[in-house]
Amino acid sequence: MSDDSQARIDGLVKASPVVLFMKGSPLFPQCGFSSRAVAILNHLNVEFESVDVLQDQGVRQGIKTYSDWPTIPQLYANGEFIGGSDIMMEMYESGELATLLQPSSND
Repeated sequence: MSDDSQARIDGLVKASPVVLFMKGSPLFPQCGFSSRAVAILNHLNVEFESVDVLQDQGVRQGIKTYSDWPTIPQLYANGEFIGGSDIMMEMYESGELATLLQPSSND
């Protein structure tokens, strides 16, 4: 795992309020878990950036090290790791995810 990949991932995570590292794209997810993650975010009307880990092997492996989380997709909000699709689903069902991802009114 190169420092270059970690720096790139760190930049991606911090560049947007909500970032989803996934397999494929929001319009064409390449796995069921990524598809579920996109569906949750779309249902909440959350604007998010996506990073297709299949396009970059360094990011694909590096994101697992970056978050210390073994699976993809991975959701980040405001620079912090939220979780994968199972955690997103639990947080969505409890209402916690909607609260977390709503733009803050302090802007």
